[in-house]
Amino acid sequence: MAFCSISCCGNDYDCKPGGWKKHPRWRVFSLKELLSATNNFNYDNKLAEGEFGNVYWGQLPDGSEIQVKRLKVWSDKAEKEFAVEVEILARIQHKNLLSLRGYCAEGQERLIVYNYMPNLSLHSHLHGQNYAESLLDWNRRMNIAIGSAEGIAYLHHQATPRIIHRDIKASSVLLDSDFKAQVTDFGFAKLIPDGSTHVVSTRVKGTLGYLAPEYAMLGKANESCDVYSFGILLLEIASGRKVLVKLNNGVGQLINVWALPLACEKKFSEIVDPRLNGIYVEEELKRVILVALICVQSEPEKRPTMLEVVELLKGKSKDKLSQLVTNELFKKIPNAGQKDGTSIAEESKELVSENKESKHVIEENTML
Repeated sequence: MAFCSISCCGNDYDCKPGGWKKHPRWRVFSLKELLSATNNFNYDNKLAEGEFGNVYWGQLPDGSEIQVKRLKVWSDKAEKEFAVEVEILARIQHKNLLSLRGYCAEGQERLIVYNYMPNLSLHSHLHGQNYAESLLDWNRRMNIAIGSAEGIAYLHHQATPRIIHRDIKASSVLLDSDFKAQVTDFGFAKLIPDGSTHVVSTRVKGTLGYLAPEYAMLGKANESCDVYSFGILLLEIASGRKVLVKLNNGVGQLINVWALPLACEKKFSEIVDPRLNGIYVEEELKRVILVALICVQSEPEKRPTMLEVVELLKGKSKDKLSQLVTNELFKKIPNAGQKDGTSIAEESKELVSENKESKHVIEENTML
């Protein structure tokens, strides 16, 4: 069968075995090895299920634990996602980015091997199977926010070439045994060629509710699109709420539209996750919420860079924190229905509702 290739900056990379240079951090696995490690992809070993594949727990002969992402059905699209993710993972190395252990491409099987993350995903703790355990105290949430921000900042400012993630969301942040954040899910990532300010895509990829307006409507993607998505993620971390907040009248409202009026009125205690039982650092909570809201401004030029986000979350610069608090965005309480600096076009509410929030979407956009 034919193998795909991806291209960046004029270089092509084949995703067939041996297509990448060998690296001491990862290797090519045989299908036999991974079948043995996962007990033939036994249902009891399944950790998660996504649109493009399932993730299984496994154990290698040396006793080390792994997780294996297995593509559900082979297709040209799935092959490309596989190639992109392995290529990106092979390039990056950062304490807050999930490490590649290896990959397997035999027949129509496409498998990516990572280090096992025993605390699963941030999504599982905020909204999923670990919700009831309430294991995310405020200190852990703060560390997860800063750690994931540092990982994304690495992609934007230190990786060569620069990388746009394009699918930052709660399920894209895995948690190790110490609840340290590990950003993953690079199947939609884009490499930005040197000298380019953005990439234009005829296919808008990502998760509803997290998409920056200019990307959703025009297909223009750059680092500020990830900043927008990260702002939504910060609001989830602070509030424990989903991207689409269900109000008392049963109407759904996007989390940033719901949070902005409360932040303007300094009602941060009404935003914070009630599962924290009031145990949190007030100044840190305020900082997280305000940073989140400046990240999700509809005008991309008004959003901070991820390096600035990291600095603000850490609270190192008093001057910048003062500027954050006095930002124009928080001086006027937005009226209901007003299209303020953080609201996504109101039409997107309907779109999110129709698509049952947080599903991956691929929409064809005709670009001039």
